[in-house]
Order: sequence, then C-alpha cells, then structure tokens
Amino acid sequence: MGGIDVANRVVGAVLGMLVAVLFQQPLQNGWYRLRTRSTRAVRSLRLREESSPAWRTFSLGPLHTSALIVEGDGDSSIPGEAVYIQVLDEEVELPSDMADWRAEIEEESTRLRAEGRTPLWNGPRYAVESFDVSRTALDEQPEVHLRLRPTDYYTFLAAQQIDRRLPDGATPRSRYLDPDDPLRAPAFLHCSFAVNIAVVTADDMVVVSRRSDRVRMAPGVWNSSVNEGMSRHIDSSGRSAPDLHAVARRGMREELSIEPHEYSLELLAFVLDIDKRHWSAHFYARLNDLTREGLQSRMSRGVADRWEHQTIDYVPFRPVTVIKYMLRADRIHRWAPLAPALFHLALVHVYSRTPVERAGAQIVRRI
Repeated sequence: MGGIDVANRVVGAVLGMLVAVLFQQPLQNGWYRLRTRSTRAVRSLRLREESSPAWRTFSLGPLHTSALIVEGDGDSSIPGEAVYIQVLDEEVELPSDMADWRAEIEEESTRLRAEGRTPLWNGPRYAVESFDVSRTALDEQPEVHLRLRPTDYYTFLAAQQIDRRLPDGATPRSRYLDPDDPLRAPAFLHCSFAVNIAVVTADDMVVVSRRSDRVRMAPGVWNSSVNEGMSRHIDSSGRSAPDLHAVARRGMREELSIEPHEYSLELLAFVLDIDKRHWSAHFYARLNDLTREGLQSRMSRGVADRWEHQTIDYVPFRPVTVIKYMLRADRIHRWAPLAPALFHLALVHVYSRTPVERAGAQIVRRI
C-alpha cells in the first residue's frame, strides 16, 4: 500500500506540473489581456475630443515661457545667405491715442537731465514689419524674409505698455493683436529685434548672464550669454540692410570682449516673445581656445558693456546639467522669456534631439 501511495503522489505531481505548463501561462496571459483591455476601456471613457492651437510657446515640464519658436529646431543651422532683409523707408508711427505715452518718456528724460541724473537713452532701432519663411524648391531648406522699418527706443518703450488702458478702456493688446495668429501685429508693437547667443567655452561650460538691476527692461532676470539689440545707426552702413551675424559678432565683442576669429557662430532659430512682442535671432557660439578661466581673465581686463550684467554663471554644457539648472527653484521663475528656448536649442544642436528630450523627461519626472 505504501508503494501505491508513493506512486499515486508521483503521478499526481506529474499531472499537476503538466496542467501548470499547459494552462497556467495561457490563463495568466488571458488575465493580463483582460486587465489591460479593462484599463484602456476605463481611460477611454475619460477621453474627450479637443482642439489646441498649432502654435505653442516653449515649455519644459513646469517651466513655461512666452517664447514662440517661429523657425528653426536646433538640429540644423540657418545659413546667413538664406536670410533676406529689406529695410523700408517709412518710419514707424504710434497711433494717436498712444503718441502721448512717448511724449511722457521724453519729458521724463528731460526732467532727469535737469536734475543732473542720467537721462533715458534713445537710439535709432528697427521695427519688424513682416516675417515670412519659404522653402527652396529642391532641398526644402528655409529662406527667411524679414522686412524692417525705422523706429527709435522711445517708441519701443511706449509700445511696451501693451496692457495700459487707452482712453476708451481698451488696451493695445486687445485692440491690435489677434489671439488666433500670434505673428500678426502692427510694426509699432514689434519695435524690438535682438540677437541672443548661447556661448560655450572651450572646456564645455555654457555662459549664463544675469541682467543688471540698473537696466530699464527686465532687470535682474537670468538671460542668454549675449543679448544685443539691433541698432539702425551701428548695424546699417548707409542705406544697406543689417546683417544678423554681424550684429551677433558685435554683441560678442561688446559684452564678452571676444573677437570673431576666436569662435564659430551658427544661427539656430527665429523666436518671438508673444507677450512683450520681442523678436530674436537665436545663435550658438563655440569658443575655439578660451576656457571658463580664460574668459573670466579676459573680461577682467575690460568689457564695453559690463554694466548690463550683474552676475555670470558657468554651467557644464551637458543635457542633464543644463536642464537641471534651468529648472532650479531659484531660476525657474527668473528667466528672461527667450533664454530657456535658446539653451535648449543649443543642446539639441550639439547632442541631437533624442538625448536632450530623454534627459528632460527624466528630470521632469523626478520633480
């Protein structure tokens, strides 16, 4: 009897193993499929049809900006010969109900001068009449067509009061801007065009500047390595149109004391701050030999526009470190609107999009 019991147990064990092999895995697979389908069904009940604008401003996790990348993705640079600039003759004029705002600025400057204080600077600038992009017939490379009008800094300052009430209660934003088309705006609201440059040293440190508390526009915010406004007097010889690469080189010289032969320079994108209506050409510059220490030493011997910067940070130029820096608690709400998009585009240009997006996703998940 004992032998029969042993034999029965052995047979039972074998049959149990056989049943497990034949049926357990299919049952588990079936249960997994049922659970997955149920989860999808529940999620689908919460889905709703929705519509969103095709134009979205730059964001990275909790960091949201008003910077709209109009042309360029960082992967490829835009050749200088693909940018066509035309300067129109007629100067920008403010509407009659905004003209007094400019007069107020002139009066303030006159008062400051009479008090022996520094008057408000006013210089000739350009306003953007239109910005258009086309593609070449064969290789579909971008061609940028930029039309400019003469203006000055006082007109720019007046137009920056975009949410100030007009006599009838409207604002320039509500009256002149189309919420469905962020690029459409009269030239007097586009009285700012600048270059912003992400500068990386020879030892792979990206330069991040903090604007001085003494500047009138956006004091104390963290910004690009170099920010240089286009000047009608300096950047145009006679009646010729300005060259964006030349403006960028002037900015490198005036703000960092770096000469053109000391770096490479590439145009990455055109970006519009849809809140303040500032246009920018975003550049990437790589220093050939100057390291962080070398750049600091160079700047210690004199910088033309030293007063514009209050602090300069040097950040290791790698996707993880730059993205973590941009999302730091003491940085995330203190950025100039156009700067985060610039540094992200520069990362994409050097490392390609996939590693940068992967690093960003990993960091955002940990926040």
